[in-house]
Amino acid sequence: MKKIYPESKVEVTGFTARYYDIGLDIATLGRYLPFMKQAIQTAKIEPKDKILDLGAGTGRNARLLADYLDGEGELIGVDVSDDMIAQFEKRCADLHNVKIVNRRIDQTLPYKNEFTKVFISFVLHGFPQSARMLIIKNAFKALKDGGKLLILDYNEFLPAELPFYLKVPFKMLECPYAFDFIEKDWKKILAETGFNDFEEHFFFRRFIRLLSAVKLNSFEQ
Repeated sequence: MKKIYPESKVEVTGFTARYYDIGLDIATLGRYLPFMKQAIQTAKIEPKDKILDLGAGTGRNARLLADYLDGEGELIGVDVSDDMIAQFEKRCADLHNVKIVNRRIDQTLPYKNEFTKVFISFVLHGFPQSARMLIIKNAFKALKDGGKLLILDYNEFLPAELPFYLKVPFKMLECPYAFDFIEKDWKKILAETGFNDFEEHFFFRRFIRLLSAVKLNSFEQ
C-alpha cells in the first residue's frame, strides 16, 4: 500500500500493521480494549443495524460492534491495508454477517442510503482536512435518512490544555494532522454537511469523545 499522506500515522503497513493490536495494548497499558467496550456500549447499537466501519483495521472494533447485532444485522468494514484486512478476516471468520472490503475511505465509495450507522474510530484525525471532508461525505451518502454517524476520536482542545504526562506522548506519537483536528468545531462542520441531533460521550478527562450525529432527512448536497 502506497501512503498518500506520508505524515499520517493512520495509514499503517508492514510490521506496524501486523502487530498493531499488541502495540496499541502496550502503548495504552492495556486500557484500550476496556475503553473500546465502554465506548461502543454508549453507541446504542441495535440488533438489526447495518453498520459501515470506516478504517476498520484489524477487526477488533468490528468484533465488539457485531456482538450487539442479531442474524439480521450486518457490518461491512472498509480498509486499504492488506495486513490489516488479513487480521480482520481471521478475527471475524466465524461471523457470517461481517465482512471487509479493500478500498480507500477518502475516495468515493459505492454505498448510498444503505446503512443505519457509520462508525469511524481514531482515523479521521490522521487525514488532512480536505480528505476528512471526503470521508464525511462518504458517510453521509452511505447512511439512510435518520441514520447515525459515530465518530470516536479526540475531542476539541488546545495542546496546551493537556497535562504533561499526556502532552509529551501526544506530541511524540501523533501526526501533524491531529493538531489541526483537535482545534476544529466538528459539530459545526457536520451541521454544514447535513447532520444534526448531536450526542456526546466523553472519556479520559474529556480528551476523547464519541460524537454521534444524525443524517437530516431533507438535506441536499
